[in-house]
Amino acid sequence: MTRILHLSDTHVSASGPDMDWVDALAALDAILRDARHVPGLDAVVVSGDVADDGSAEGCRSVRDRVGAFAAERGIPHIYSTGNHDARGPFREALGSGHLEADGSDRGRLLDPESELCAAVSFLGDLRVVTIDSLVPGRTHGFLDEHQLACLASELATPTRDGTVLVLHHPPLHLATLPWVADVVLRNISALGRVVRGSDVRTILTGHLHFQASGFLAGIPVWVTPGVVTRIDTTAPPHLVRGVLGAGASVVDLADPASPTFHALAARDPRAGEQVYLYDPTSGEDAVEPH
Repeated sequence: MTRILHLSDTHVSASGPDMDWVDALAALDAILRDARHVPGLDAVVVSGDVADDGSAEGCRSVRDRVGAFAAERGIPHIYSTGNHDARGPFREALGSGHLEADGSDRGRLLDPESELCAAVSFLGDLRVVTIDSLVPGRTHGFLDEHQLACLASELATPTRDGTVLVLHHPPLHLATLPWVADVVLRNISALGRVVRGSDVRTILTGHLHFQASGFLAGIPVWVTPGVVTRIDTTAPPHLVRGVLGAGASVVDLADPASPTFHALAARDPRAGEQVYLYDPTSGEDAVEPH
């Protein structure tokens, strides 16, 4: 069995807090502290928005904390880019994004000549591939034809235990939350054509700050909750409410019934406290109707 602690959206800036003045370092420390008794972990995956301001300093702060957690367990830690990240600073702080327990780089870039942060490494016979859905300056994600071709070339050779694919933007639509369509991966069908019939066992994503699941080309897609804040989907569907409460997931890949996913929540006396409420159609703060 392979067991992964899946984090996303740490949003640590060079100075610590995110743009909403949430203490991002405290949120990350809280979920790592409360995940310390999760047994049998083989890796930690952070699926993007590592640094809220795209800085190398923010990436290093996350790397240091997640790396210390991983080093205590002798397991690798793996990162992908999100829309808040910047490729240069990400590569400066995290290299390929695939790090050994001691912090050394264990990843192989899918295209060493490209600026894209896409790489592969192995957990035993399980392949982990991170791809780069970052569109600089935009919230949504996109995978260009070159990166999709690199991914297809990598997946053309199957592995004994299959592949875990990691990216930031979910290749999903959620009909009950209309704002989600504007922020997820734009070319979902293109990724579906590449992974269909491959050995990909699951696709791990983040970005939405709440847990969700679905399928792409018959492959389970998992969206892990955010670390810095979570989105409270009990708000009216046209509004977006962010609240305190760090989350994460445990992903198990074992028998034919796998993968299985379950969410973790950090113990926080302020969990659920509202951080923001806004209307994505106007980009302005909103007042919830009574």
